[in-house]
Amino acid sequence: MRHLIDPLDFTRQETDRLLSLAEEILARPAEYAHACDGKILATLFYEPSTRTRLSFESAMMRLGGKVLGFSSAGSSSAAKGESVADTIRMISGYADIAAMRHFKEGAPYVAARYSHIPVINAGDGGHQHPTQTLTDMLTIRRNRGKISGVTIGLCGDLKFGRTVHSLIKSLVRYEDVSFIFISPEELRVPSYILKEVVIPSGHPWKEVRTMEEVMPELDILYMTRVQRERFFNEEDYVRLKDSYVLTKRKLDLGKQDLAVLHPLPRVNEIAAEVDEDPRAMYFEQARGGVFVRMALILTLLGLAPGVLDHE
Repeated sequence: MRHLIDPLDFTRQETDRLLSLAEEILARPAEYAHACDGKILATLFYEPSTRTRLSFESAMMRLGGKVLGFSSAGSSSAAKGESVADTIRMISGYADIAAMRHFKEGAPYVAARYSHIPVINAGDGGHQHPTQTLTDMLTIRRNRGKISGVTIGLCGDLKFGRTVHSLIKSLVRYEDVSFIFISPEELRVPSYILKEVVIPSGHPWKEVRTMEEVMPELDILYMTRVQRERFFNEEDYVRLKDSYVLTKRKLDLGKQDLAVLHPLPRVNEIAAEVDEDPRAMYFEQARGGVFVRMALILTLLGLAPGVLDHE
């Protein structure tokens, strides 16, 4: 039995095969409409979510399966003090596969240790978000035809953004990927990500403070929200926040085939005027997440032979 807790739980080859399956499902969804007949997905969401939870539910329903679960810790027995280990033991008797989002880093890992069914990490604190990473990589691949050979700018909250951390860990496994980290000093990419992931990979990287200075270099611009609550005072936030808002003027400094991604939700870091530009890929990115999760559910349930190496 396999789980997906960390993006690196799958080898690069397994990841590529999973993305190929997602593309196949996207092209011919009707062929998979009954692939999970009789199967049940449990969505165990201890913190709020819109896209991730609903895309998991949509994925299972599109495969012909059913869904049960809860959407907040307050509506589960966690409010009574039940442990994650006990919850997953119980859920293992009710469902065939589980997707868990938790505010505590490492909670899905604990669940996987005690589970009798596959567990998918749907986001744990500021730590990892592997299914969003797979979604991001599918979007890059569909946009450019491959993942290798890209220059990616990651912009905004690089310190606390779990989507950013997961994506970096996955992209270093591909050839000729260059990283440009665009953030205020207060929200720089964590030093452990640089020391343990980026630098040992040998990939080129640099840190800058404004997106304008690097826009012409980028193949991918990955936007995230600069969060007011991460600053010690309002003055610093007001001083910096407009530096990390993508406007049409800033976008026009970029290449014609630039792809703009965002894990969403968006607040004000991408101006609405950018939405109509063909380089704005974030809503298509969100749609692709359904097909990635369909491929992942099939794979972990053993219904997609040939994706995982042990098969």
